[in-house]
Amino acid sequence: MNVKSLLLICFTFFSGLCIAAENPVIRLGTMASGTLAWELAAMKNAGLLDNSGFSLETVTLANQQAGKVALQAGSVDIILSDWIWVSSMRSEGADYTFYPYSNSSGGLLVPADSTIKTLADLSGKKLGVAGGELDKNWLLLQALGRRQNLDLNKTVEKIYGAPPLLNQEFSEKRIDAVLTYWQFAAKLEAQGYRQLLSGEEIIRQLGIKESVPSLGYVFNTKWASRNKTTLKAFLQTAKLAKDKLCSDDADWQKIAALTKAEDAAGQQVLRAHYCQGRVAEWTDANRKAAAAIYEQLHQLGNNKLTDKSSHLQTGTFWTDN
Repeated sequence: MNVKSLLLICFTFFSGLCIAAENPVIRLGTMASGTLAWELAAMKNAGLLDNSGFSLETVTLANQQAGKVALQAGSVDIILSDWIWVSSMRSEGADYTFYPYSNSSGGLLVPADSTIKTLADLSGKKLGVAGGELDKNWLLLQALGRRQNLDLNKTVEKIYGAPPLLNQEFSEKRIDAVLTYWQFAAKLEAQGYRQLLSGEEIIRQLGIKESVPSLGYVFNTKWASRNKTTLKAFLQTAKLAKDKLCSDDADWQKIAALTKAEDAAGQQVLRAHYCQGRVAEWTDANRKAAAAIYEQLHQLGNNKLTDKSSHLQTGTFWTDN
């Protein structure tokens, strides 16, 4: 090899290092078993990060609460959380904002042969509620009950618990129905349980026609302004990964083990729910619908979920204009 060739190789190598070093880094908080982990794997499998214009540094989180702590401590740039928390933080002076990630929001399930056909049939029954007394779906279900002259908080025996525990209690017939997160609802459906109401249906029956995200990317507004091009590139790459998982069977199979579904049927139901949750649009109408839901939630749970503010805070939702 002559000197000229060697210099060319060295120049190419070090140029590559410089380009890599110049790529802005996004510190992304993610849970090992969450759907974001599926998409990160899909990004890597499809090579979507190779020429994305940014580098990802992932920080593994134990749960959503750990993500909130990490964001506030400045340990991560982006987490997945909900817009109600963002509004609450903004009311306290924080500058976080939200961009939609998923519309999937869980559901109310009963055994296939259950006599429970309506909300009124829940009276006197044991209902498992994932997320505790301030779970958004539980509060919205109560709001729907009020429209039907039902006080579900009084007529139903609530069993609060973590989703895996509630699924076990449900399968062992210790509870009559369960209101849980979409991944666990999908697993129950795959086992033959019947969905009485989805989170989306609860919202529609409350008079909200537009889809409303249940979960979104949360980050600091000032950070987003400084890194707007990088953030847009990340959001576009994440969308491509999500679309690949929903349109390409081969891409899905590469990450299937991460779903922890017990069998192919479970994977199929999980994939269907995941893909149904893709955010097709994010307009003023969708944001107004979220504000309307917030106002309904504010009237429930002694304002513990929404705190003192009766309205959604300005700036809660980030737009890429």
